[in-house]
Amino acid sequence: MNWTREQLWERFQKYYFEFPTLGLSLDLSRVLFPDGYFATQEADWQRASAAMKALEAGAIANPDEKRMVGHYWLRDVALAPTPELRQLISETWDAMVDFTAKVHSGEIQGAAGKFTHLLVIGIGGSALGPQFVTQALGHAANDKLKVFFFDNTDPDGMDKVLSELSGQLGRTLAIVISKSGGTQETRNGMLEAAAAYKEEGLNFAAHAVAITGLDSKLDKFAASDGWLARFQMWDWVGGRTSETSAVGVLPGMLQGLNMDGMLRGARECDKLTRSIKIEENPAALLALSWYYIVNGRGEKDMVILPYKDRLVLFSKYLQQLIMESLGKELDLEGRKVNQGIAVYGNKGSTDQHAYVQQLRDGVNNFFATFIEVLKDRAGNSMEVEPDVTSGDYLNGFYQGTRQALFENGRQSLTISIRDVSAFSVGALIALYERAVGFYATLVGINAYHQPGVEAGKKAAGEVIAVQAKVLAWLRVQGGKGTTVAEIASGINAPEQAETVFKIVEHLSANLDRGIVKTPGSGPFSALYATR
Repeated sequence: MNWTREQLWERFQKYYFEFPTLGLSLDLSRVLFPDGYFATQEADWQRASAAMKALEAGAIANPDEKRMVGHYWLRDVALAPTPELRQLISETWDAMVDFTAKVHSGEIQGAAGKFTHLLVIGIGGSALGPQFVTQALGHAANDKLKVFFFDNTDPDGMDKVLSELSGQLGRTLAIVISKSGGTQETRNGMLEAAAAYKEEGLNFAAHAVAITGLDSKLDKFAASDGWLARFQMWDWVGGRTSETSAVGVLPGMLQGLNMDGMLRGARECDKLTRSIKIEENPAALLALSWYYIVNGRGEKDMVILPYKDRLVLFSKYLQQLIMESLGKELDLEGRKVNQGIAVYGNKGSTDQHAYVQQLRDGVNNFFATFIEVLKDRAGNSMEVEPDVTSGDYLNGFYQGTRQALFENGRQSLTISIRDVSAFSVGALIALYERAVGFYATLVGINAYHQPGVEAGKKAAGEVIAVQAKVLAWLRVQGGKGTTVAEIASGINAPEQAETVFKIVEHLSANLDRGIVKTPGSGPFSALYATR
């Protein structure tokens, strides 16, 4: 259909929703659902709303692990289903406030004096949330501590961070985050950090804080090793919904960010998204729009396009929240459904010089979500042309891209916020958490477990076990070169030859591992031996 501007204006007025208590608006006018669509979804919506109400009341939402899902209680402690949980949440908040005050005052300090740097060691939700909020709300001139991250088990990545902290570790507070206490990537980061502190003649324990489950491996180790503090992470808070727990709040507090404001924004969004009326509930509108666009089957990707540098990591944060929550093989009835919505994005207007060309003219397998921020900067803006600022151009590029996509049959929706503040960031986090939960119920899956992630961890452990056998076998050979096939046969695992190949290639590329490769006539005739 070729839309006239008058028709688009009429549609815009019908599908533009403002939520003043959040300082947020939602424009669905460029989603091509038919008039009356929301009314046809009323029964399914009421089912999703009821499921969310039960979730917040403490229903077991993760039957695989018999767990509740209670991240909503973190920003409104009165919602927690028992007095014990309410007390626990409040005590943890008070402990974080007290610890942060002592760090900022210098009462708690490092070997070289008052803490000036913060190293956050985590992975997945234990890093993505804090990274997003640090980027969105931090300001070099105002931050109490400068924040760095270990968010992978990549040695070179950790070396890069440590090079920036060289000579500063005596003023660097380290936070190690792992709910189970057994996450391998986080454990490796902790060991690498501890070695770096030791190399500078420092006691890592005197600079370290743990955020972990009660009585986990990490909790017990931190207690016995005399770490500065331990803060609890509960089994009813998933990693991808943990930003309003100690995982996100403590690093933000230490950085000097307004974490109370972020929780207030999340709390106000939670209140609004409890409405049973679709058009008064922005999370319901989001979830039902996704459901229509992707046909309830993930048939289109979600492209997140925030027109603000501070929100550049929002797409990365949402990638885990949405894809880990919705990417499921089985539905609640055990039927194979292979659900999910792929998420990617960067920022505007950078993307207009990158992949918007394909979005407009290439395969139509996506829908765009624009994040518009109305306020350009804290102060006044210069004019780059008469009556035109850089921010005006940013707004123009957003509107132009939205129009160019729609003219070519590409659907989009827009979320607008007044500014990037602690309150608005909290509201955005809560909005998507709730929308994901609603959508999962609409398509009949469990948003709160992740069997695929656990399968990957198990497989990684199996590779490490094979590596131990490979090294042991090669050492017995006394320096004699052997092929991959011979090694695999020697460890009684000929079916693991491909894994063995990957292992010896990796080991031989790192001189300190003591494995030498002698090239052969082809990649699989090479010989591997100990030095």
